[in-house]
Amino acid sequence: MDKPTHHIFLCASFRAGGDPKGTCSKKNSAELLPYIENEILDRGMDAQITATGCMKACDYGPVMVVHPQGHWYGSVDSEETIDDILDAIEDGGTAAAHLID
Repeated sequence: MDKPTHHIFLCASFRAGGDPKGTCSKKNSAELLPYIENEILDRGMDAQITATGCMKACDYGPVMVVHPQGHWYGSVDSEETIDDILDAIEDGGTAAAHLID
């Protein structure tokens, strides 16, 4: 199995029993998944996107984490923000304006 260079996690706030109660879900984070997947493919990135359960960073939601760098991004609620983050990944840097301190 080939492992991707980058693994991107997007909080979808799933809770026990599948009940979406968290902030990220209420801010429609899961609706951004197809956009992220298509951007990864269109850009030819060696990356994978995964929706997660609650990441316990609700004050910053929606939250995206990029591995292996370990960068945590907050307020990932628009295609523009996603583009900034993906651009930074491609450039080998960070989208500093969106990092969670």
